[in-house]
Amino acid sequence: MNILPLKMSLQFVTLSLSKCLQGFKSTILNSIFSKIKNSYMKFTMTTIALLLYLNLQSQEAMTELPYTAIPEAPETYTAGTVVSRMIDGLGFRYHWATDGLTEKDLNYKPGNDGRTIAETMEHIHNLSLTILKSSQKQARDFSEKVPEMNMAERRLATLQNLEQASALFKTTDDLTEHKVIFKRGDNTSEFPFWNQINGPIEDAVWHAGQVVVLRRAAGNPMNPKVNVFLGKLND
Repeated sequence: MNILPLKMSLQFVTLSLSKCLQGFKSTILNSIFSKIKNSYMKFTMTTIALLLYLNLQSQEAMTELPYTAIPEAPETYTAGTVVSRMIDGLGFRYHWATDGLTEKDLNYKPGNDGRTIAETMEHIHNLSLTILKSSQKQARDFSEKVPEMNMAERRLATLQNLEQASALFKTTDDLTEHKVIFKRGDNTSEFPFWNQINGPIEDAVWHAGQVVVLRRAAGNPMNPKVNVFLGKLND
């Protein structure tokens, strides 16, 4: 009996099975490696996001932020001390309206046409610059570029602007000297201090309230212990 054809058939079958198994192993290994790679990328991105958030929180923790409470009221009523107190009230509201916001909260907005919380905070920061310039008897020059800041840095800068403006207004004797001056290139527009009250100061209070509403809608309401009447946290 000639067993050569049978032997060759067996070799062919064995070779075919070997190739099939190699292909099968390759497919399984590629699938496993792909899943490992995707899991690693997700883990890496999550870790980076967590580290960025912790970094923002640590920056705030290391820096004493103004307006955890409203400062002691002045002993006398003057035009300057009243304006100073108005700004302190704004600072207190803004401090707690923006306390403990997450990256998800910052990107929240109620609709396609509204501002996000982050964009609202940026607007309040710009208003704080106008308030500060008025307290310094200087023009708000829009050609001066505002430095790039993350949200923690912008929040701190806003609070510090308000704190500095409050201190300057507290000592003023004549509010007519603190005009609102806008400079855009060669064009300068000037307004009396009355416009500072119903303009940037009240506008900033308005938008601080918007942040409170937006963060509640985003699922992260403001600290319920905030007492804006007493200017401190309830016990």
